[in-house]
Amino acid sequence: MRQRAEWMKPVDDQILEFLEDSGAGTPQSIADALDRNNDYIGVRCRELTSRGFLSRPARGLYRVTENGSAYLRGDFDASDANKSE
Repeated sequence: MRQRAEWMKPVDDQILEFLEDSGAGTPQSIADALDRNNDYIGVRCRELTSRGFLSRPARGLYRVTENGSAYLRGDFDASDANKSE
């Protein structure tokens, strides 16, 4: 069972699941797939990156990190993720 953190939004799980399945994506590709606003998805991707759930290997491209994958499997408590500035 996934251990969500107080800072998380319901869309965060959807973003992580989409990227886990697709390998990588841009906020626009994620927004299109989830029928969400591109700007909002970008904000959430930046938050997930600052918490260590996503990496940004290239400008505008996001991938799930090991912590992100562990969270999706239920092996990582999201409240243990510290925000990096």
